[in-house]
Amino acid sequence: MSQTIKVGMADLNVCKSPDKITTLGLGSCVGVAIRDPITQIGGLAHVMLPNSKTIKNNSNIYKFADTGIEELVRQMVLQGASRSRMVAKIAGGAQMFAFQNKSDMVRVGEQNVEASKAKLKELNIPILAEDTGKNYGRTIIFDPQNGELVIRSVGRDEVVI
Repeated sequence: MSQTIKVGMADLNVCKSPDKITTLGLGSCVGVAIRDPITQIGGLAHVMLPNSKTIKNNSNIYKFADTGIEELVRQMVLQGASRSRMVAKIAGGAQMFAFQNKSDMVRVGEQNVEASKAKLKELNIPILAEDTGKNYGRTIIFDPQNGELVIRSVGRDEVVI
């Protein structure tokens, strides 16, 4: 019997098909879903902030795009996934509030998307699809068996990428 594993904010987890993995309430945060299509091992990171080097007392490495994605890949390899076969999909990174000021503090969603893409590129993990930006939150469910990333948002049709 399969189960759906939950990933909290600033958290990550790994699963193997037929299990699925989900995270709720992605606003400016980014959900980074990675899978190895051969072993059907998948992982999901709920990235809150772009860069661990700009924050003091950053002991939670899962919180950041630079350290969280790297740790997700490491844990997937420990479970039997091959780095050379990994592919990714990302969702989230919304601008949840309208501000006149375009300072970096209010561009967290955009920065999370940029940092996640940069880390995946650095690790040579191609991004197959994304649903990022805009101004609404998302809940995602990732299926490592077929790679489908289901995206649910209040008042919007369900999207599968």
